[in-house]
Amino acid sequence: MSAPSLAVLACSVIVSAHVLAQPPAGPAASARAAAPVDFTGYWVSPIMEDWRWRMVTPLKGDAASIPVNAAARAVIDAWDPAKDEAAGDECMAYGAPALLRVPGRLRIRWRDADTLEIAADAGEQTRLLRFGPPPTDAIEPSRQGYSRAGWSFLTARPGPGGVPLGMAPGRPAPSRTLEAATTHLLPGYLRKNGIPYGSETTVMEYFDRFSEPDGTEWFTVTTIVTDPVYLGAPFVTTTDYRKEPDGAKWNPRPCTAR
Repeated sequence: MSAPSLAVLACSVIVSAHVLAQPPAGPAASARAAAPVDFTGYWVSPIMEDWRWRMVTPLKGDAASIPVNAAARAVIDAWDPAKDEAAGDECMAYGAPALLRVPGRLRIRWRDADTLEIAADAGEQTRLLRFGPPPTDAIEPSRQGYSRAGWSFLTARPGPGGVPLGMAPGRPAPSRTLEAATTHLLPGYLRKNGIPYGSETTVMEYFDRFSEPDGTEWFTVTTIVTDPVYLGAPFVTTTDYRKEPDGAKWNPRPCTAR
């Protein structure tokens, strides 16, 4: 499938979900005013899964759990961090498809009424989730790509005993409230050890926010990476973030290739 086709597909998912899950009709409001929940603040990602791939740079050739194809394997086997450093490409593993898997903290705030800014201290990267129609001008590829976002107002359907479908008893039911589709990406890595993604890659993200009974606030992001060049199937991950009281532990640091 071509890059334009993938871009249309990814964006159409956002549009369809947004149309089917609109709040009650009324005067048009900005994305910030219409937000069903507040994602702003500082968040940290406790590493509760995939520790050996996230906390340390995996060994060369280790692509476990990622559905890579033969084309990807050739790139993986040729990975050389020294070459990335020499080329000024230390941020290859900090693009939108992988950024939220990098250990560190996020600072989320509104850049304007229709643009949600997600800054990561790891790699000093900034993503912009844009609500509303796409621009009329050409979009240049970038490390974080172009992300269109929309609010979802759907709620979980109750199952037997009143427990939301797909949830365990006693676990707070998340409310899927934010969806984003990202296209126009520069090539990069899904992991630091050179697992590649190409320029035709699209990323769908679903952000679910919830609170524990003790008041601890969380969000979980489900990320679906689709790449017709290097992946034989979509690569799906879920990543948890816990809210922090302030930015005292915010620690900006540059990208590293190793």
